[in-house]
Amino acid sequence: MSGKVSFDFSGTNVMVFGGTSGINLGIAESFARSGAHVSVVGRKADKAEAAAAQLADIAPEGVGAKFYTADVRDLEAVEAVYASHDADVGKVDVLVSGAAGNFPALFNQMSSNGFKAVVEIDLVGTFHVLRAGFEHLRGPGASVINISAPQAEIAMGLQSHVCAAKAGVDMVTKTLSIEWGAKGIRVNSVIPGPIDGTEGMARLAPTEQMRKAVINAVPLGRFGTPDDVAQTCLFLASDAGRYVSGAILPADGGWLAAGARLGF
Repeated sequence: MSGKVSFDFSGTNVMVFGGTSGINLGIAESFARSGAHVSVVGRKADKAEAAAAQLADIAPEGVGAKFYTADVRDLEAVEAVYASHDADVGKVDVLVSGAAGNFPALFNQMSSNGFKAVVEIDLVGTFHVLRAGFEHLRGPGASVINISAPQAEIAMGLQSHVCAAKAGVDMVTKTLSIEWGAKGIRVNSVIPGPIDGTEGMARLAPTEQMRKAVINAVPLGRFGTPDDVAQTCLFLASDAGRYVSGAILPADGGWLAAGARLGF
């Protein structure tokens, strides 16, 4: 069975932190096509502005898109983004926290600053986005989606910093599903698998031989696309996912269930 699932997010406000490129931009695009007013937040103003212009082009007429700039490691900057968004657009219905950092490195060769940088972007950044965002969520009914990684569930060489940070993100997801559930706010994590055309995949599989090895390790037998991840996010944020909270949901073609092997 195949076919396009349609979601209607008309009249909703979506914020995507880290939404200026890659998987997160794909998520923002899918929400925009579904009628949402989407605001992207990035560290660089030029990339954020370009992403918002791209979203405005694909959004329904009259919906538009906004962009803001902040480094998620800076709580005050994140708070300022929410204050501006409240004034410009209003409360947030769907919040996607996707800012992340990564680089391959052996644990014994990694600097303290390198380890700390990834933890501060991925884990502390998630804390800032969610902590500052809570009072700006439209509740009950708001949906929070953290973009995690398979490294949260399974150990990978050269990825100790990401494993530590993303495992923390998923525990924050579970904890907030308990704490915020009484407010009618759902909190979930999505774990993207090997997504073609992304910077992360280019680093993990830089050669054609490595790409084939990764595909062979995915039970569905193909790389994913940003839209594959986006559709999972749309489901979680939609009424179809209204009773889903505290979930850590892979969108990976079975890669994690098969051990998330790189295949080489």
